[in-house]
Amino acid sequence: MVNYKQLGLLVIVAILIIAPLVIYNGYGEDEGYFGGSDDAGGEAIEESNPDYEVWAEPFWEPPSGEIQSLLFCVQTAIGAIIVGYIFGYWHGGRKAKKE
Repeated sequence: MVNYKQLGLLVIVAILIIAPLVIYNGYGEDEGYFGGSDDAGGEAIEESNPDYEVWAEPFWEPPSGEIQSLLFCVQTAIGAIIVGYIFGYWHGGRKAKKE
């Protein structure tokens, strides 16, 4: 038995995964395409005010890009756990009220 709702969601997920790969068919051709907002902000400041001097420095800079990426993933996981807990708490509260 085919569940059309699940099949439709699966198609939507596949489109969301494949569409960016089809739209941008190449990696590394344009260095700024996958750049972050920090890089874009820094470039915009340099263009608008070339004499700007940075007045704040990071407390600690990770020794490599892999460690920086790991810390970002850990931060994302902690945030996802918190959001999941809140949604689960709300869902459990509504379920308890119904019973």
